[in-house]
Amino acid sequence: MTDGMIHPGLVLIVGALLLPFLRGVLRSVAVVALPLLVLALVWQVPDGPAWQLRFLDYTITPLQGDKLSRLFATIFALMAAGGGLFAMSQKSRIEVPAAFVYAGSAIGVALAGDLVTVFAFWELMAVGSTLVLWSHGTEASYRAARRYLMIHLMGGVVLFAGVTGHIVDTGDVAFTRMALDSPAHWLILIGFLVNAGAPPLSAWLSDAYPEASWSGTVFLSAFTTKTAVYVLIRGFPGTELLIWVGLFMVFYGIIYALLENDLRRILAYSIINQVGFMIAGIGIGTEMALNGAAAHAFAHIIYKALLLMSAGSVVLMTGKRKCSELGGLFHTMPLTAACGTIGALAISAFPLTSGFISKSMVSQAALDGHLLWVWLLLTAASAGVFLHAGIKFPWFVFFQKDSGLRPAEPPVSMRWAMVVFSFLCIALGVWPEPLYALLPYTVNFVPYTGAHVVTQLQLLLFSGLAFFVLLPYLKRTLTITLDTDWVWRTLLPALFIKAGTPLGKLWNMLIHSAYVLIMESAALVLYQHRQEGRFARTWSTRSMALWVLVLLLGFLILYYV
Repeated sequence: MTDGMIHPGLVLIVGALLLPFLRGVLRSVAVVALPLLVLALVWQVPDGPAWQLRFLDYTITPLQGDKLSRLFATIFALMAAGGGLFAMSQKSRIEVPAAFVYAGSAIGVALAGDLVTVFAFWELMAVGSTLVLWSHGTEASYRAARRYLMIHLMGGVVLFAGVTGHIVDTGDVAFTRMALDSPAHWLILIGFLVNAGAPPLSAWLSDAYPEASWSGTVFLSAFTTKTAVYVLIRGFPGTELLIWVGLFMVFYGIIYALLENDLRRILAYSIINQVGFMIAGIGIGTEMALNGAAAHAFAHIIYKALLLMSAGSVVLMTGKRKCSELGGLFHTMPLTAACGTIGALAISAFPLTSGFISKSMVSQAALDGHLLWVWLLLTAASAGVFLHAGIKFPWFVFFQKDSGLRPAEPPVSMRWAMVVFSFLCIALGVWPEPLYALLPYTVNFVPYTGAHVVTQLQLLLFSGLAFFVLLPYLKRTLTITLDTDWVWRTLLPALFIKAGTPLGKLWNMLIHSAYVLIMESAALVLYQHRQEGRFARTWSTRSMALWVLVLLLGFLILYYV
């Protein structure tokens, strides 16, 4: 049953496959118009199941709507449009189509009503995002894409095992709230947390995202982690473990971002930090906390994309990505500097920006739930966010001592994308009611109270003071910060090389022996058949199939081993 509905995610995916055949103005129009068409289709999806299909003995619901799914599908479509506008001058013919497949798959997850559909779009997301990273065409991006795909395929295997176990245990494929009462549900949670950038595999994000192109990182920042936030809200609200996972991510992201020199790695670690706020809210699990997590995911996609647009503009126009090589760019890139600063204020939850009206809901939920230590840690983390993203990024890139670089502003499509997203950051901060109306539960929260505004301004003021007092210690040098990815980037390859040589020799010896044995056996059988005159007789189909299989095996061993 489809009720005549068109699946928005599939429209974006099919449209992405047609984009490479378009040229010139037609392609430019399609890059922006296609996601906006998808946005309109998202709002045509009714509450409840819209598509239902029979698969084996189960009812699959590939398309289902409610307030939560509509919220995430809306921001994913908006992000695809904004990212497409920013990437309009991208020379790669692969990146934008791959990004649209990626975005369409994220929308597919958001609108899925069953775990089978979630898994199918989940894996397609991994393919699309890997292609976005790979399309940059550098050796570093190739290696990063391979590592990225390895981590996400591993997470996909864990998720598949969990989904299979859940179906076997319950006989139901519906995607609803789950308790951690079985190994299958633990596996599903782990699979979701891999995409969220949770420990101990958090480093995949900061390893991969900065190696994409100047526009590819913008797409990558939006979908994988926020889709993980969506499925955690849907599947595991109120799971206390997530509070502590989220708090770990919050401080992990702050510490590594403060140590980092690469401007896009700073922002990549900041993604982990911000997703930590959302996961902590999911763990708290009250209506206020879940509203806060969803609202913060919506706002985060916009201001993080804006920050990475400004960073991508700097990378494109200067060819440099280290903070120690940049500075004083506001002289010739004033628009980029202004937009980057707006994004920095939004991520710091400055009043009148989108971060202020969303992040504060999670802290308020902790306070309402009498979780004093959680509230204190989230408040301290808010100060840390201002240090690494609110001040460090714009200061070292745009306002610190003059580096002598005089780049021009980026192309006009990139400037328009930054302006639109800057407007959204401020508009949501000034007028949050439209966003609050989209949230899954009724919002009983007033962000602009005197106490809240004064408290936040005091927090930001003293954070800023601490930054400039400690500035001599925060200046970056050309150093590399080790992270957990050292295990699979350095340790495991070294062990493989040391252990692989003798194992390889043993493997080759066994293959050679098997090859000789097969050939000798085949020759003996053929000789016996010739002696007995069997070649003059008609052979059965089963015998012929057996000999075709033997020959095929011999050729495979000969040519591919």
